[in-house]
Amino acid sequence: MEKGILFNVQRFSVHDGPGIRTTLFFKGCPLRCQWCHNPEGYRQQRELSFQSAKCIGCGACLAACPSGAHASRDGAHVLLREKCTACGACASACPTGALSILGEIYTAGQAAEAALRDAPFYADGGGATLSGGEPMAQPEFALAIARILREKGVSVCVETSGHCPPAALQAIVPYVQCFLFDIKETDPARHKAFTGVDNARILENFRLLDRLGAQTVLRCPIIPGVNDRPEHFLAIAALANEARHVSGIELEPYHPLGLSKREQLGQPGGYALRTSLAPEALEPFLAQMRAHTDVPVRIS
Repeated sequence: MEKGILFNVQRFSVHDGPGIRTTLFFKGCPLRCQWCHNPEGYRQQRELSFQSAKCIGCGACLAACPSGAHASRDGAHVLLREKCTACGACASACPTGALSILGEIYTAGQAAEAALRDAPFYADGGGATLSGGEPMAQPEFALAIARILREKGVSVCVETSGHCPPAALQAIVPYVQCFLFDIKETDPARHKAFTGVDNARILENFRLLDRLGAQTVLRCPIIPGVNDRPEHFLAIAALANEARHVSGIELEPYHPLGLSKREQLGQPGGYALRTSLAPEALEPFLAQMRAHTDVPVRIS
């Protein structure tokens, strides 16, 4: 059976598709969005998270680590990430939870079963959502999960950046009720500057899904100083207008939850704004888009 890696199973989600849903977060993503709120989804492997505020300097991790990834200098804990093998010994020994391993290997059956436990709550249109990271970065694993869930009568949504092989999307379409398709930036050069990849493949895959008749909701993170400009919103409206199967557009205000995660994972850089974007700041753009498309637009 296909195996893959997840970093979270979130139950009772209400923002990842219709109804109450169980969201499976896949580990691994080809994009490096500077504002990403799930940077633990970047790497397709287990990794160690360290919350320094919880560390009491007890030294339990030093004694437990078989690879010498922990040290003490001038009374302060130092994590030598280049030596870490993510074995988890330090996390098991840590008495305060300062250390934890992110990423767990599942078979497709185990991942599907994790969602099926919540099946009694799906009666009002809910189901399971494959998110991430990027679920289509593990296409065989995602396909196997979606197939099992659909055979059990569970609705499946897939949240995707669209940056994946077209064949992976074609294969999974028959098992998916709705694609939550991220449109992060409509200008190709700006898209590459802020996410690490251009958007040519993404737009090609968006149009592919539409040709295949896949229901799609456009999800658009709005980042101050990056894509909060009229041209971007008009371009989103134009994308929706050219398609036949876009059922909605969701504007998602920026929030800084990814910053602390980056620090815990030792990831440099990132979008440095530490305050959330108030939803009401998007009202002018909401009005602008509604004037240019009949597709329902809302702030999520």
